[in-house]
Order: sequence, then C-alpha cells, then structure tokens
Amino acid sequence: MLHETWNDNNLRTVRAVHTNAAKYKVSDMLTKGQEYTVVNETDEYIFVKDNSGKVGGYYKTYFEDVN
Repeated sequence: MLHETWNDNNLRTVRAVHTNAAKYKVSDMLTKGQEYTVVNETDEYIFVKDNSGKVGGYYKTYFEDVN
C-alpha cells in the first residue's frame, strides 16, 4: 500500500518529449510537451500523475527534466 502515499510526493517536474511506444499505447495518458509531477522513480521507470489524474509508471525515455 506504499503507492497510496505517492500522491503527496513532489520530487521534480518533467516534460513529455514523445509518446511513441513500441508495445503500449501511452498517447491517451501522456501529452507531448506537457509537464508532469514526478512522485516516484526507479532505475528504469518514472511514476508521474498522468492525464487520468492518477499515478502511472512510464519509461524514462518519454521524459526530459524541466529546469
């Protein structure tokens, strides 16, 4: 149930650079050019509050850091 506390996290902000997925359709949940709040991160994934308003995990290749 650790994921239920992630909504309160605000680690940093990232911008989606593309939504071209090889396997899964992410264009419904991410918008190219939009900024998202990072709530958790692993070596391969970034967990952000996506267009659905919920936390979703995506590959880091979809994002760039916002300075």
